[in-house]
Amino acid sequence: MAKDTEKLIRQLSLISYLMAERRPVTALDIKRDVEGYSGMNEDAFARRFYADRAELESLRIPLTVEKPVDGVAEQENYSLRPENFHLPAIEFSDSELAALATALSLLDGEFAYAEPLRLALQQITWGRPSPLAAPDQHGVALGITASAGGHELSHSLAKIETAIFRHKTITFEYFTMERGEVGLRTVDPYHLLFRGGQFYLLGYAHEREALRVFRLSRIRGKVAYATKAEHDFRRPADFDPRAYANLATWQFGEIAGSAEIRIAERIAWLLERHFGRYGEIREIEGSADRLFVTEYASERQLISWVLGLGENASVLAPPALAAELKRRVALLVERHTKPPSGTEHAVEPPPPALTGHNGNGHASTRADTAIRPERFARLVTLASILIQAGRAGSRLAITEVCERLQISDGELREDIGVLNVVNFGGGSYVLYAEIDEQDGTIEVDPEPYSDNFARPARLLPVEAKALVAAIDLIGEHLPQGSLTSARAKIVRALGEDPMEQGLQVAHLGADDSAVTRVISKAIKSHVLLELDYYKENEDEYSARRVEPYALMNGREGWYVATFDPAKGDVRHFRLDRVRRAELTDEHFEPRPEVNPSADVDGWPRTGEVSASRRARVWISPERARWAREQRKVVGVWDDGSIAVELSFAGVDWLVREVLKEAGDAAVLDPPDARAAVLAAAARIA
Repeated sequence: MAKDTEKLIRQLSLISYLMAERRPVTALDIKRDVEGYSGMNEDAFARRFYADRAELESLRIPLTVEKPVDGVAEQENYSLRPENFHLPAIEFSDSELAALATALSLLDGEFAYAEPLRLALQQITWGRPSPLAAPDQHGVALGITASAGGHELSHSLAKIETAIFRHKTITFEYFTMERGEVGLRTVDPYHLLFRGGQFYLLGYAHEREALRVFRLSRIRGKVAYATKAEHDFRRPADFDPRAYANLATWQFGEIAGSAEIRIAERIAWLLERHFGRYGEIREIEGSADRLFVTEYASERQLISWVLGLGENASVLAPPALAAELKRRVALLVERHTKPPSGTEHAVEPPPPALTGHNGNGHASTRADTAIRPERFARLVTLASILIQAGRAGSRLAITEVCERLQISDGELREDIGVLNVVNFGGGSYVLYAEIDEQDGTIEVDPEPYSDNFARPARLLPVEAKALVAAIDLIGEHLPQGSLTSARAKIVRALGEDPMEQGLQVAHLGADDSAVTRVISKAIKSHVLLELDYYKENEDEYSARRVEPYALMNGREGWYVATFDPAKGDVRHFRLDRVRRAELTDEHFEPRPEVNPSADVDGWPRTGEVSASRRARVWISPERARWAREQRKVVGVWDDGSIAVELSFAGVDWLVREVLKEAGDAAVLDPPDARAAVLAAAARIA
């Protein structure tokens, strides 16, 4: 029998025994009466029992230890309070259950934590209709699903997740963008962050003797434990992962100074909704414009953001930052007046693509993306399912159980074998299940001590994180039900917020909850919607009267998919660009030909629209490595610069993208796009 299986039998037997006894017991009692300990000598028992206690505590199942007055360890008494094992009942409303079911339906198969999410939902909705039945999910679609992003990255994520959970130091080869080099890293992993479609690791880097952020798609090869110890480190008590989730792109790293940026009145509302949390917004005497004061670590990232706002933003202070902005605008003008140096010669064919992760945050198959849940959690959940069926006198179909737990037939048989021997020798075993090979069902005989596992167990850390991460990823973007109120109830039942214990989902966009509520009502009621919409690329406002069909997320935020009668076609509007949304009194009949999620596998995930036009864009040697990670390379030059291909539907969008590169990109062709960038840069200058 494998060591892991032996350990699981011991730990489940220990829980079964302590819950059955309902009184404090000694270590000698445990050694005698708990399956897996009796054959050990004293030293081996002491080591194993201590390790099992520590692991159960890390699973949020702490034993109560009553120490004797004289301090003799052999006389310590141990017990397990029911509230330390069983999950408190959570009273969900029907709409909250519908929202949770929709969340699972949308994420199942692509979410990196899809399988722990299934287990968690079965635990928290115990005794209620199963949330695993596919609900009616019209009204929402997901382009970004927090998938692991490929086979290698999925394995890295699972290993790091376990290392955080066990406080294990890890080692891995890492590609550093700034230097373009691969080097060995030794890291104490503190927390995972999902931000902008990518997973990041926050941890203490031994080589740098400082906290660092690592993008998982840049890890090369396997992640390994640095030692064979049970635990290697303790996360500092003052570490706050929320500080990293709530930073602007220009605030990552050591703060270099504070900037003052003038924002035009016409987009002041947008600044406040999007970026107000990254600084302070002040009035300017004698002007309707606003002053945005923000700390920054990266000069280039802040300048990139300012240039993305076009003529609506300008740097006032510090002088050095204003001068650097002026220099980069001049560079934009120069590189669009004459071709960048060296590009007069023919472009050579690009080298073969680098092996490894593609960095697009999207995986192609469920098997590649799913985090395998802790087997302990799976066994506890399976025990509850089997006991419930046994008490009802019903048989379970093997295929049904495999589907519910997302396991294979072989894994189910192994798990049933483990549960059949849980504390069998100690006399407090919980069930006996037998598989009928003829009709493919499971017959269960619950034992007297099955009460210990008949109620749902507390969520393990990976389950709790999966559940709350799913809620945070989707937010209040469901036309039916409320995930926010469900989240509050779950956190209250757990006694802690799982997002502070290993995984944070960052939201880069604006707080669009008020707009979302209005749009969700319109989708649900089939009511025409009036939008006051800011078209960023054209820097203008437009009034739209549309039929809303669904909410959909993508790389840049959430959208409402609509049919615009005036245009006679489907149109998508970014929620954070909606200045005002109002319901009308006019109802509409949904058009059967409109499929609001038809594009979900396209531009929402890739960031590139399907269009007939393509631009060839030069990227400087300094930024080529970043561009390779995100774009299709169509040429290289000897100095390290490259050409990438961008598809675009409107020239204005392409202009914005090139402006954001702050002089490190130049359109080579088509000529009209090149001229448009030059004109925009000249206006800013």
